[in-house]
Amino acid sequence: MWRASLFEEDEQGLQSRPMTQTPTAHTPAQGQARAEFTVPAQHPMVTVLGSGDSLLRVIEKAFPAADIHVRGNEVSAVGAPAEVALIQRLFDEMMLVLRTGQPMTEDAVERSIAMLRASENGEGDGPETPAEVLTQNILSSRGRTIRPKTLNQKRYVDAIDKHTIVFGIGPAGTGKTYLAMAKAVQALQSKQVNRIILTRPAVEAGERLGFLPGTLYEKIDPYLRPLYDALHDMLDPDSIPRLMAAGTIEVAPLAYMRGRTLNDAFIILDEAQNTSPEQMKMFLTRLGFESKIVITGDVTQVDLPNGTKSGLRQVQDILEGLDDVHFSRLSSQDVVRHKLVGRIVDAYEKYDSQNGTENGTHKGGRNKRK
Repeated sequence: MWRASLFEEDEQGLQSRPMTQTPTAHTPAQGQARAEFTVPAQHPMVTVLGSGDSLLRVIEKAFPAADIHVRGNEVSAVGAPAEVALIQRLFDEMMLVLRTGQPMTEDAVERSIAMLRASENGEGDGPETPAEVLTQNILSSRGRTIRPKTLNQKRYVDAIDKHTIVFGIGPAGTGKTYLAMAKAVQALQSKQVNRIILTRPAVEAGERLGFLPGTLYEKIDPYLRPLYDALHDMLDPDSIPRLMAAGTIEVAPLAYMRGRTLNDAFIILDEAQNTSPEQMKMFLTRLGFESKIVITGDVTQVDLPNGTKSGLRQVQDILEGLDDVHFSRLSSQDVVRHKLVGRIVDAYEKYDSQNGTENGTHKGGRNKRK
């Protein structure tokens, strides 16, 4: 629990361990605030501070003007009242996460700080706290648990629970497909559906299936491989061939969906930015009873031939606001791959806004996107 107090050295002369040296370490200056937090004995300090104080360094970097000290299981912070209040909230949220048995990581601390700052600045538009986001379990498999890592990811997952058709739209690395796959496996295991159907359009930049070597299956397999990889993360690999042979899990190109009605199924259309408007309509009308559809894609990475409109771009204008259809939009802030991926996404957006381009290419050029 945090408390406002004056920090004093004990009789044995134990020194506070200042990670940031400032002359205001012990007594707040005028206009500054001070708070202390006692870590409960059942939580080793390494779980709070990180190995080699790695988590503490993340916090210090985020609050450079604050003076943060640790002594024993006591943490104190001195600085501007608003910053100290955020540090208080951060440690409270960290403790809520640790009480669930889930470890804190540098990434989790950074994302928690970002969520708290957004809320403080009035940019947050919901009641969710970092602890609620980081402790929401979707699926546990083979010793690991899949959870959302950002607020938008949590809302995306919640939308899948609440709506029949959900669109997950955002840049690469935001977990659109992976989280949808986890929800599909969860639905299958809890018997909410009888089968999972995974599909993608077999279109990539500059490639055509007719020019690729091998049988039809060998031509299609590379396009579907990312879906297989995600399945292997979530299910016992030995069970996947059996489930596919039984039709419980089906992985097929989008063209194979035509003419079908898909009942009692969790259906995922991945890379939907590479569907034409006609393909998107065809796919959406495959929806049967007791089924759920999740459609994922990145409208900034369209690989359709010149002159072909993206069905994912168009469908937003057609279905936005329709009952039981939800659009979840993720951004570079939701990228859960290497941190550089988010920066790359931001850099492209900045370049495009300054130069009137799209993905670094002039809209009237050879690689025009529609």
